[in-house]
Parts: sequence; structure tokens; C-alpha cells
Amino acid sequence: MRELVIDGTRISDEDDCYVVAEIGHNHQGSLEKAKDLIRAAKECGANAVKLQKRDNRRLYTREMYDAPYDHENSFGPTYGAHREALELGRDEYLELKRYADELGITLFATAFDHSSVEFLAELDMPAFKIASGDIHNTPLLRHVASVGKPVLLSTGGATLEDVRRAVDAILPLNRSLCLLQCTAAYPAEVEDLNLRAIVTLRHEFPDLVVGLSDHQNGIAMALVAYMLGARVIEKHFTLNHAWKGTDHAFSLMPEGLRKLVRDLRRVPLALGDGVKRPLPCEEPALRKMGKKLVAARDLPAGHVLAASDLEAKSPADGGLKPYELDRLVGRTLARPLLYEEAITFEDLEPLEAEAAASEALSPG
Repeated sequence: MRELVIDGTRISDEDDCYVVAEIGHNHQGSLEKAKDLIRAAKECGANAVKLQKRDNRRLYTREMYDAPYDHENSFGPTYGAHREALELGRDEYLELKRYADELGITLFATAFDHSSVEFLAELDMPAFKIASGDIHNTPLLRHVASVGKPVLLSTGGATLEDVRRAVDAILPLNRSLCLLQCTAAYPAEVEDLNLRAIVTLRHEFPDLVVGLSDHQNGIAMALVAYMLGARVIEKHFTLNHAWKGTDHAFSLMPEGLRKLVRDLRRVPLALGDGVKRPLPCEEPALRKMGKKLVAARDLPAGHVLAASDLEAKSPADGGLKPYELDRLVGRTLARPLLYEEAITFEDLEPLEAEAAASEALSPG
């Protein structure tokens, strides 16, 4: 059975969708903004919040680290300085982990390099995320897997062969793995989401929980993903679309995240048990809109009914339903019916009596 447990929360096909609010670096390097984001995500009903951790000096080449970064979203004159300005250190992570524990929401992070894996492992993070860009990085995959915590692997830009290679690197060391369908574009357009890949991943890896890392600007596609079998949904999260940074424009604001969580929780209830039947909640409307068979005019006892003698009229508060009309035509009334009076089978002569009367009228 597909099952994953993160920080005591079970994720499976039978459980509620696990919602991760991806903060990333939307905190802009501010501890207080990070706390505000964590608190807001908790208030919206998210199960977890996720940060990103990089050892920038080791992660980037010297050329990339020192490259000028003259950009409207830059936090420094070079790309390295920009990335360092967004990075949180050990003390900040410890404080945020304590704060998240106090609020009752899970905090974990994406590790982009070996040094960051060690950093997060020392903090006893309850899970690890691996970004799409590292799906080919089997040394990092094995290093993360060896920590022994649940692993969520994004699969953006990957072929099925790439995913198999990554899974084969992780599973011998760690069976707690979730695969996330992902389109590594920021934002991702609807036509590029390829949500049917969720079905493909579920079929190819029948023992693994599958989810969606959703970079699309909206919530509806995440609901479609749930219907296709995704049981983890990750969405970028911010408190202000106008804040400096590329992620903010396509990240969900609190109202959007709140609606997403609400709707994901509603889906299992809306699916029901599949048994087609009338429900008690439908009774008032169907009584008002439904119809019963009534006399089209005053009808005397002994009258043999024709189709034109009866009409279907609302409300459906008794009598016979219109589909019974064929069974009434040709039958004899045992009592008179007034105009618009509902008819029942008890208003008819018994079939035996009708047969006997018919026989008595037969010639010979």
C-alpha cells in the first residue's frame, strides 16, 4: 500500500491530501518575515512549510557566484551576494523550527548540496525535499536518502528513465519516498502541467506516494491532480505579490492557500461512496419540482382511464409518479376523482374484478 509518514502525519490514498506551503526564499532573508509566513500557512490549514537551503560557495562555480546580478529582484551586486542575502543560518533555522513546533506545523527544507544535507540533518529536520534540478544527481540523492528521513523528489524536466534511475538510487537506502510531478517553469502554464504524468507515475511505482509540485498560478489544477491520485500538493506561498523576488508573482496568498486546503479537504466528501440514490437533502427541492399524476378533470367511478384523463403536476407530495401512467391507462376507477386530485393504485378496481367484468361483457 502507498504510505508515507512525515512528522507523525500519515499520507496515503485513503488520507487527506498533504499540503506543503513552499516558502523557499520568499522570506527575503528576514527571520520575522519567515515567521509571518509560517504562521499564515498554519492558519490556512497547510500541513507543512518548506524552506530552501544552499551552501552557495560550494554550490555555484566561482564564475557564477561572482557574476554581476543587475536585476530588479536582486538583493546584491553579484549572484553570490544575492543568494547569500537570502540565506538563513543555523540560529535562524533553530528558531524557525522551534516556532513551527510551537504552532503545530511541520517545517522542512530542500537541500541543494551535500553541505546543506549535513546542515539540515544536524537540525533533525523531519523530511527532505530534492529539487527537480537534482534528479540526475545520484550522489546527492543517495546522501539525502542515507539520512533516513522521508524524501520528496520533484521530477520536473525528467524522463521516466530519469525517474527510475533516481528511485533506484534512493529506495535501497530509504523506502520513505514521494514522487512529485512537476513542471520546472516559474510560473508553469496550464498547457505545460502534464497532469496525466501523475497517473503514469502511480502506475510505474505502485508502492510510492505521488504528488504535485505545482508552479501554476491558481488552485484549480491542484484539485485535478488530487483526482488523478496526487496525495501531496506543494504550492509556493507569499504574503505579498509585490515583494521583490521572482517567486512572489505566482505564489499563493493566504486567501488562495486557505481555499486550496479547504477544497482539497472537501474532495473526498464530495466523491461519496458511488452508490446512486436519493439523499435526504434533496427531498425539499424534489418535492417542489417533482410531479405526481392527477386527474385532468372530474372523473366518475367506473370510468376507464385514458392517457388524456391524467396530467403530471407539481408538487410531488404523494400519489403516483408520472412513469406509472402506462400502468394506469385502461384501468377502471373504483371511486370518483376530483380535478387535480392525485391518483393511487388504491383508487382503481382490483384487476380481478376488471377481468371478471370484461369476461361478463364478452359475447357468447
